Amino acid sequence: MSSLAFASADHGTGHAVIETERLSLRPLRRSDVGLIAHYTADRRVAEGTRAIPHPLPPGAAEAFVARAMDSEGGEDVWAIDGSARGLGELLGVVSLTRMEDKQSELGFWVGAGFWNTGFASEAVAALVAVNPHGSRTLFAEVFQDNPGSARVLTNCGFAYLGDAESWSVARNARVATWTYLRRMAE
Repeated sequence: MSSLAFASADHGTGHAVIETERLSLRPLRRSDVGLIAHYTADRRVAEGTRAIPHPLPPGAAEAFVARAMDSEGGEDVWAIDGSARGLGELLGVVSLTRMEDKQSELGFWVGAGFWNTGFASEAVAALVAVNPHGSRTLFAEVFQDNPGSARVLTNCGFAYLGDAESWSVARNARVATWTYLRRMAE
């Protein structure tokens, strides 16, 4: 995996398009709704996140894209797009949510067909390298039954911080998590 990442302005949304060796991280667009609905309808994808319900209710993907396209929100969401390399137009998403004191929380998911391809690690590494929020600290958490996502974080320089619990909408339950931290250069 190359750590090469560079950003260019996207004047439609206010956040950068980030290029890597195989991927583009770009703002979501309305045409992404179908693939988001398709991938997140998979129970395994939904249960790997805190906020994606299962089954996915009608209109949920549309509402997610609309919120992501709203430049006033505290969360910036990028599509993981492989179309420039002959891959899918949307493989998953990666996001940063602003927190207080120059901190952000990182989140990501990829469609189950793209697990174990390195796409998640490449997307997260690119977002960390560009640091579009200018954060001094990034946080992330994964469910303890998802060691693949934990490997993505450790591969990208995140350090284990501790155990916690978070609510999973898809599981309708509190689930044990591992929390990670990445200090950024100031």
